Amino acid sequence: MLSYLDACEASDKAQEKKPSLIILDFNMPKKDGREALEEIKSHPKRKNIPVIVLTTSQADSDIDQAYQLGANSFIQKPFKYVDFKSTMEVLQEYWLNIVKLPS
Repeated sequence: MLSYLDACEASDKAQEKKPSLIILDFNMPKKDGREALEEIKSHPKRKNIPVIVLTTSQADSDIDQAYQLGANSFIQKPFKYVDFKSTMEVLQEYWLNIVKLPS
């Protein structure tokens, strides 16, 4: 994911390729999601991209850390498919259709 963001910034058409939203799991296989969040939010050209942490954790420490690192939202990943699908539909509607984001 970070290599994709790097490639977007290197492109002449960076604004066209830059994601409108990042959905990030804390429990990623190669790189810890906390590290990825910190890298995204500490970079000047990436800090305005909304990052939603969607993870199975419900630990207060994970919630606190997510917001301290700059997450825009923290959502516990639903276990049932129907609930997960509904959550994704609500996220899409809010973050891509309702909210006004910086350019």
